Amino acid sequence: MASRICFRNPLASAVNLPVAPTAARPSRRLLALGLAFALAGLSGLSFVPATVAHAQRLATPYTPKHLYSETADPTADIAAALKQARREHKRVILDFGGDWCGDCQVLDIYFHQEPNLSLLSKYFVIVHVWIGREDHNLDVADKYGVPVTHGVPALAVLSPSGKVLYSQATGEFRDMRHMDSASVTDFLNRWKN
Repeated sequence: MASRICFRNPLASAVNLPVAPTAARPSRRLLALGLAFALAGLSGLSFVPATVAHAQRLATPYTPKHLYSETADPTADIAAALKQARREHKRVILDFGGDWCGDCQVLDIYFHQEPNLSLLSKYFVIVHVWIGREDHNLDVADKYGVPVTHGVPALAVLSPSGKVLYSQATGEFRDMRHMDSASVTDFLNRWKN
């Protein structure tokens, strides 16, 4: 018959665990590891394997960027971007959103990660269009076929002549915080030429 061993948890009553016969007992190291995981589970902690880079990202607090200007004239900004796009043989991305939007902030983070940063600088000119709380510059969004009521960030891709090549009519990036950088890479690769 197996004996029992008792571990005490300060947050709960004693936890009784059966102990296997001597021949079938795990090593002390394995038992200690199992105990550590069990205690972590009881205390609400978790062990998540992470790379050094992942740990450094977690240790660095994120400060939201000011991306969308409330005072900018989006019509003038788009005209300037189209002029630059014609000169540099690029396309224009219109990014509709607001600084309050967490998904817009995540999109910007993904825009600044490789290979997205290289794709953007080589093939695109970006214009950030502030939409307030979905109550400003809606005429601009409508002009380019972007219904921001379906969520933001919402993007449109324009040719250098101003023709709408694509608009996110169903809010494809509105849940960007649950997507990964590769989805942005796919989008940029699809619309770069």
